[in-house]
Amino acid sequence: MLGGSSGTKRERGSGVTDNQQAREPVKVFLVDDHALFRAGVRTELDSITDEVRVVGEAGSVAEAVAGIARTKPQVVLLDVHLPDGGGAEVLRRIRPDLPDIVFLALSVSDAAEDVIAVIRAGARGYVTKTISSKELVRAVVRVSDGDAVFSPRLAGFVLDAFADRPGSAPISDPELDLLTPRERDVLRLLARGYAYKEIASELFISVKTVETHVSSVLRKTQLSNRYELSRWASDRRLV
Repeated sequence: MLGGSSGTKRERGSGVTDNQQAREPVKVFLVDDHALFRAGVRTELDSITDEVRVVGEAGSVAEAVAGIARTKPQVVLLDVHLPDGGGAEVLRRIRPDLPDIVFLALSVSDAAEDVIAVIRAGARGYVTKTISSKELVRAVVRVSDGDAVFSPRLAGFVLDAFADRPGSAPISDPELDLLTPRERDVLRLLARGYAYKEIASELFISVKTVETHVSSVLRKTQLSNRYELSRWASDRRLV
């Protein structure tokens, strides 16, 4: 989950200017299909800062669209993979009617295609779930103020894609498009050397489900083992 906080609200408040203290907290809505992760984020944010306030949460596209429209937050923390669609779909449904709401992607995925897709849909930034609680608060405040925020190296994917220069991150790959978002997540971790049990823990799924996804990826790519898969993933800049 998120990294540790840097102290209590009272401790963190020392040295803050009067102007910062007077600022209203940024209203945040959480969208992630893992209830435990949402609860963890809400608890950590509530315990370390008065700068943001979580006003709602959702675990699917449909719940997110309804909840965001009802609570009208300033910033939505948005996972890119959801059971009934992706974060980009939430953006497509919300932005026409509520264009002032800012979206910040918060995902386990650091794949170029996921970053590019959600930024193209209108997200203002993209951070991974390795971010610490303190850094997440800073990111939320920054995007609410109009800045763009990215985890290290992810900004390069966006710059490459929109500059359309040699060596740019691939926006579309017919072979890669055969894989589901979850299969790509499993493949990415597999290529990094994770064991099946570690992949299961990282993605909140069972070891059996990991095995099923790996078998499906091998079949779709027509490869025979994890070493070939690792090279295949590296060639497509998934690692």
